[in-house]
Amino acid sequence: MMKSSNSPLYLLSCLLMLLLLPVLSLSADPDSLQDFCVADLNASISINGFPCIPASKVSASDFFFDLSKEGITNTSNLNLNVTPANVLSFPALNTLGIAMNRVDYGPGGLNPPHSHPRATEMGLVIKGRILVGFVTTSNVYYSKVLTPREIFVIPRGLVHFQKNVGKGKGVPSRRCYCQ
Repeated sequence: MMKSSNSPLYLLSCLLMLLLLPVLSLSADPDSLQDFCVADLNASISINGFPCIPASKVSASDFFFDLSKEGITNTSNLNLNVTPANVLSFPALNTLGIAMNRVDYGPGGLNPPHSHPRATEMGLVIKGRILVGFVTTSNVYYSKVLTPREIFVIPRGLVHFQKNVGKGKGVPSRRCYCQ
């Protein structure tokens, strides 16, 4: 005689599997297999950034960057100057998913509306008065004039802008959480 599949033990094991299924399906990016990957900028970029230089050629200076250097992007029609700290200027950022900029705004300087489809942006106002604003996907507009030591966050993918509304120079330091 065959055993019935409607037994309480069978039912209990099915329920247990259904309860555990969501736990087993959670996922995230895997942990890195290496502590760091200083970019070899002479190599071709791959899907996960640049290849690494050999660890034996990495030095302490690879992990430090001076944002007080003169910016390399001068957009005089917008009255701002950008000093980027991304993988191209700071190779130690390779594969870490973060970048940073210092932006020097002249009076009325504007970073026009734009978005970062794959990045959240966060910033700290160092000098001046900076108007920061963004629009949600529901067309709700948020903005505030920030002064030194105040920070802002722009959620990933939202259209946003910054404008110097002070009389002098405005300087925020911005971070993007992306490659």
